[in-house]
Amino acid sequence: MIFGITGGSGCGKTTALLAVKDLDGLVLDCDQIYHRLLEESPALLAAISRRFPGVVTEAGLERKKLGAIVFTEKSALLDLNRIAHRVVKEAVLEALEERQPPLAAIDAIALFEGGLAELCDYTVAVTAPREARIARLMAREGISREYAESRLNAQHPDAYFQEKCDFVLENAGTKEDFYEKARSLFSGLIG
Repeated sequence: MIFGITGGSGCGKTTALLAVKDLDGLVLDCDQIYHRLLEESPALLAAISRRFPGVVTEAGLERKKLGAIVFTEKSALLDLNRIAHRVVKEAVLEALEERQPPLAAIDAIALFEGGLAELCDYTVAVTAPREARIARLMAREGISREYAESRLNAQHPDAYFQEKCDFVLENAGTKEDFYEKARSLFSGLIG
C-alpha cells in the first residue's frame, strides 16, 4: 500500500511520516530526494543554472538566492517545479521498484503536480494553522518571518490539498496528539 502525503511547509508532514515509519513503512521524502539529487546530479544543476543564471556556483546551489526568486515570482516557481518533478518522480519509481515495500509513503508538497499521486492508493493532506506553520519554519530553518511568509504565500492554500486528497489530517494540537491521529488513520487503512 502506498500513501501520498502532502500539504504546505510547516504543517507536520514529518510527524505523519514518522507514524508510517513506525508501522514498518518505507518513507520517500521528495524534498530529501530533491536535495540529494542537487548534490549528485550535475544534469539537474545544469538545468537549474540554465533557467536561473547565477544561482549555481562552484560551491553548488545557492538555495536562498534561488528561493528569493521562486517564492516571489510565480512563473519562476513553475519553471523550477517542471525541472524538479521529472527527476524526483524517476527517483521515487526507482526506489519503489528496487525495494518493493508492502507499505510506503511518498511525501511531496507537489504530489499532484509532480505526477506522484497516481502511484498512491490513498492521498492524505496534512494541514495546520498558518501561525503555527510560520513559527515552525522560522525555528526549523533559521529564516526570517518575512521569508517564511513569502514561502507560504507561494504555496497552495490548505483548501487545495483538502479538496484533492482522500483524507485530511489537521495538525492543531501537540506533536504527540498529531502523531497518534496520523498513526490511527494509517493503521486503519492498512487493516
